[in-house]
Amino acid sequence: MQTIPNAAYALVLIPLVLWRVVSRVKRLTSRQRSRVWRHRTTLVFFPLLVVVLGVMAVKTNPAALAGLAAGLALGAVLGRTSIAKARLEHEGGQFYFTPHGPTGLVIAALFLGRMAWRGYVLATKTAQAQPDFVSSPLTLLIFGILAGYYIMFALGLLAWRKRSSFVPVTAQ
Repeated sequence: MQTIPNAAYALVLIPLVLWRVVSRVKRLTSRQRSRVWRHRTTLVFFPLLVVVLGVMAVKTNPAALAGLAAGLALGAVLGRTSIAKARLEHEGGQFYFTPHGPTGLVIAALFLGRMAWRGYVLATKTAQAQPDFVSSPLTLLIFGILAGYYIMFALGLLAWRKRSSFVPVTAQ
């Protein structure tokens, strides 16, 4: 049975990854319509992924769990800061937000840089010499920053939506 070389995988995956990267960076820096279902999905998806990676880290390298925890804390601070600096708008019954661009760009650059490094390591090492993804404290630190940021930002958006949709009734 003949195997497909890594270069063939790269030719297929690189354009797909670049497309997703551009769309993700765009979402971190441009005006968007606030959709409650999307914020709630973030609050389910990221914590679930954190738990899965945490369980895997305990089995491979328990020290990597410290990186994940530190990243979550730092990401939560960045998310809180970013939601405070975000532009939140309510127009014509619709909710819009523009994330704080510099914070989003820094987080995207950290994550993309680490993934590029991991891709390089995977492409240049043999299958036996490839380190496990969740055994790296640095990788989990950076993922924790990303997850903490998205979780805190989604919580902030939901809180804003709840405050903005409440219109007090005045006595007449």
